[in-house]
Amino acid sequence: MHVPSPAVPYYRSLYDAVGREYHWLSRRKMSDEALAALLGDPRNELHVLHVAGTPAGFAELDRRRPGEVELVQFGLISRFIGQGLGKWFLQWTIDQAWGYGPRRLWLHTCTLDHPAALPNYQKAGFVLFKQETIRREL
Repeated sequence: MHVPSPAVPYYRSLYDAVGREYHWLSRRKMSDEALAALLGDPRNELHVLHVAGTPAGFAELDRRRPGEVELVQFGLISRFIGQGLGKWFLQWTIDQAWGYGPRRLWLHTCTLDHPAALPNYQKAGFVLFKQETIRREL
């Protein structure tokens, strides 16, 4: 389900439900005002996967750079992992992104993400572009 201009508390609840155990921080560091401005931009899209009416995960596509789409956030709530939903939802998200005709679709992942994240992205056609070592206190 596409959720145009999601409310900040709704977004934060999804973000936390998906990213808590992977130490996602980027959106948690943003003020409510800054996050609301981002979420209100129609070029930043939130898509929520539902299973039997319950949110199971989400994808966030950022189309604010001309010719590019960044898959900013992608993930499932832990109780929905291992059911084959991630592969399907990732492909749906990729198809959605390429539908805009960008020259590039890209994302960041890290070793704190689910162990299957990088292999799933690679199976879906993403190619490793750059690796960095960044230290972060949790």
